[in-house]
Amino acid sequence: MTTSKLILTAEVTGLGSSGDTVEVKGGYARNYLLPRGLAIQATRGAEKQVASLRRARAAREVASHEDARALAGQLSGLTVRVPARAGEGGRLFGRVTTADVVAAVTAAGGPALDRRRVELPSSIKTTGQHVVTVRVHPEVSSELTIEVVAG
Repeated sequence: MTTSKLILTAEVTGLGSSGDTVEVKGGYARNYLLPRGLAIQATRGAEKQVASLRRARAAREVASHEDARALAGQLSGLTVRVPARAGEGGRLFGRVTTADVVAAVTAAGGPALDRRRVELPSSIKTTGQHVVTVRVHPEVSSELTIEVVAG
């Protein structure tokens, strides 16, 4: 079994955050992480990029654990309606994206979120209620119920 040493460029659930250096199996790196731009090969030149990735992550990250819990509390008590074009039977033309969810949370009076922190359960292609996970902090996540309405 070969392993590859990579530097993550985006947050990967269960693996790490951007700027982290990880060792993964060769196939996972070659077939998933590298083609999707989620990681780069760990080289000396890439170490310089890691510093800038870490600075950017520090600026985006919620300051403390207590702030993250307060933000998660705000999200859990929020009712979010996402308007989407739908046809007969509640089937959407397209799908609901993380950017749509972030815009709906902001419109509902919720906190400003980073779309990369929103995890959709799968492709949301129907109207109705869906549960979305928001990773506010590496150790704190909140479940948010969104209602997709035809509009």
